[in-house]
Amino acid sequence: MSLPLFIARRIYYDRAKDRKVSRPAVQIATIGVAVGLAVMIVSVSVVFGFKHTIRDKVIGFGSHITVANFKSLHGSEQHPVCIPDSMAGCLVAIDGVKHVQRYALKQGLLKTDRDFLGVMFKGIACSEYDTTFIHNNIIEGSIPDFSSRKGSNKIVISKIIADKLGIHAGDKIYAYFINDADVRARRFNVSGIYETNLAQFDNSVCFVDLYTAVKLNGWDNCRVSGAELTVKDFDNLPAVENAVIDKVNRTEDRYGEIFSSMTVQDMYPQIFSWLDLLDLNVWIILVLMLCVAGFTMVSGLLIIILERTNMIGILKSLGCRNKTIRHIFIWFSVFIIGRGMLIGNAIGVGLIALQHFTGLIKLDPSTYYVSVVPVEFNVMFIIILNVVTLLASVFVLIAPSYIVSHIHPAKSMKYE
Repeated sequence: MSLPLFIARRIYYDRAKDRKVSRPAVQIATIGVAVGLAVMIVSVSVVFGFKHTIRDKVIGFGSHITVANFKSLHGSEQHPVCIPDSMAGCLVAIDGVKHVQRYALKQGLLKTDRDFLGVMFKGIACSEYDTTFIHNNIIEGSIPDFSSRKGSNKIVISKIIADKLGIHAGDKIYAYFINDADVRARRFNVSGIYETNLAQFDNSVCFVDLYTAVKLNGWDNCRVSGAELTVKDFDNLPAVENAVIDKVNRTEDRYGEIFSSMTVQDMYPQIFSWLDLLDLNVWIILVLMLCVAGFTMVSGLLIIILERTNMIGILKSLGCRNKTIRHIFIWFSVFIIGRGMLIGNAIGVGLIALQHFTGLIKLDPSTYYVSVVPVEFNVMFIIILNVVTLLASVFVLIAPSYIVSHIHPAKSMKYE
């Protein structure tokens, strides 16, 4: 064991009662590091949990990349494209694409005896559509076996729509569709009710058979509104998007319709821009907490050095160099930082676990899209925060430690 480390340990574990100044300073420095690290861990966990929860909800409604008619993606009306099985196979063969699912959209009205509501009917087929997201958000009833070959006259609606119309799972409801001045009516059975708290979608999106949506639009069996592509890794979305653009965009289907593609970030820029702003808040919190930890450590170190002036003078008289003495106090500071980090990790991880298992802190879903504060336990980022906190705290102590160079042995040994 090196001499600086040995002496630093003796100083740190010194419980002498006459250290009336340094002991509170050590405690304050430890608390500063603990609080700073705990706040950083909780902040990063909450922001990551919030961003990923909202992102997954938006992707659940629209997947990562949408391939559709150019006029549909860049206009307000729905135009069909022909996507047969061979085309779907080409899309899923693109490097980075995990899954391809076709869909069809149709606008219409849901009507009860007391009220009516304009909604968007999204036709899906369970044989190819990943319904995991819908299953995870079903609060009443269940998802029927939606098909692309026959209609079941079943529908899944949101809780917002159900509350507005006063209906429940198992009830019957009429839907009206307008095509070229022709009104068509169809009766549906409400099979399930979902709730995602994303008002932008919950206010208008209902799920029906792909077959039903295609027939209501008057399209051929191979024509749909588009295809949704799920990528294997969200971080590789730009690369996959470029591959889809090269392979699909500006090509024509058998009816002469032009294909185009758009990512979920391009389709809902306001949501993702809002989520990106959260990163700035995290950086501000991290910088402030590092400043708090650094300031308390610098203050504590200066107090400890001044109280140990007599010891410094004795060490210098015995031949210790300034560098060795500085290392003693830096090692001493590392012990304080380490203890603070242990406490900070315990507090931070404990708060994350408490929120994860109990949902103690609630949010207004109409504003934040979630009913409880979401948290995400990311081991790698917690390790990175610990390493950065340790390095930053030690780094800011290097300059203050040079104060020992100005302490003269002859004068310091008279200090007490």
